Amino acid sequence: MQHNRRVAALIQVICLALLVFCLIERQVRRALGPEQTMTGLYPDNRRIRPTGRVIFYHLAELTLRIGSVTDPPTVQITRGVQLHLLDLLTPTSHEPAGHRSKTATCEVRA
Repeated sequence: MQHNRRVAALIQVICLALLVFCLIERQVRRALGPEQTMTGLYPDNRRIRPTGRVIFYHLAELTLRIGSVTDPPTVQITRGVQLHLLDLLTPTSHEPAGHRSKTATCEVRA
């Protein structure tokens, strides 16, 4: 009986991860507009439709610098494509202007 619950829980976790993966890909493509392509995802800068795999590949190198009481946490961005993807993933239509959370800041490093 315990084994069956573990298998069911594992399947639920996998389904949830796949759902998040698909939602991120969908959000990026929707934010890009009708053309749904972008450059900067491959070294040759060709225009492609971003896939979830490519999106996570570029976002995997993001690092979070832990903050303190007086200094907020900082997301350290090393490439411009990461900033572009984060902009595409930032919800804009669901939050009123000026009410976006400011708990973390971004720092671009060359």
